[in-house]
Amino acid sequence: MSPDEYLQGILKNQELAEDSPERRKLRATRRDVETLLRASFEEANPTIRYGGSAAKGTMIRECYDLDVICYFAHDDSSAGDTLEEVYRNVRDALSAKYFVEEKTSALRLKGKSEEQKEVDFHVDVVPGRFTDKGRNDVFLYQSSGEKKRLKTNPEKHIELIRDSGLTDAIKLVKLWKARKVIRVKTFVLELLVIEILKQMKGVKSLSSQLTAFWEKLKDTGAKIPIQDPANPSGNDLSAIFNAGVQADLSVVGGSSLDLMQRSGWESVFGPLEEAGQAEKAAIVTQASRSGSVKTKPWGESL
Repeated sequence: MSPDEYLQGILKNQELAEDSPERRKLRATRRDVETLLRASFEEANPTIRYGGSAAKGTMIRECYDLDVICYFAHDDSSAGDTLEEVYRNVRDALSAKYFVEEKTSALRLKGKSEEQKEVDFHVDVVPGRFTDKGRNDVFLYQSSGEKKRLKTNPEKHIELIRDSGLTDAIKLVKLWKARKVIRVKTFVLELLVIEILKQMKGVKSLSSQLTAFWEKLKDTGAKIPIQDPANPSGNDLSAIFNAGVQADLSVVGGSSLDLMQRSGWESVFGPLEEAGQAEKAAIVTQASRSGSVKTKPWGESL
């Protein structure tokens, strides 16, 4: 089996088909969330749609989430006068059915009933407010930072990733991040893949793309300039792409490259799983993050 046949097999195992149980559960939760939010904010009539990896085409079985965006009109105050009020009011509405975990800008949904106590639904609801009547850019509440808000445009993020020609490479890098337990925002990795491999899309094989990606991380110490495409001058990414994150990426990128060159691709991603075993592998990886399960060598931080 060639390196690219192996990597394509890894991607195949990481697929979440539209008719898979996971996708069906995500869609059911999304419908419930939309029904709940529309009933709670009937006057506001928010815009509710998919975001994140589902819209970008980069969802993988091992670590998947569904982003559900809930944006209100720029001149609407029925959902709250401030962004923080909007965030809190959406949280309170969701709390009628879910246990809600607050994140920086999103609201993570978990089970509330006795049968599903704190079961993770893999769904993040992201409240926000359009900046103007054009309904393009949005303001998101930020629980940290001075301004307490972030101006962005998730549609630009989606288009950049979805149309990059590098979604397979991005999925493999996301899997690499999960199995090596690298503490870096997925958005940062997506931008890094596109910046490093922008000259290689549609030309080189997946094995060549990943090799080039790790070589660049190793050689530059991951000190690669990246910008938020939705707000290049306004959103400073240095807080989430700081020296510590860059150093970790450089070390693990270099170690993965050396390991692959010495022992082959399986030493990085592990053996190809049978269809039924892929889900078990995902469960083991998730459990390893809490320290409860000893991971395989390809699932350990190097």
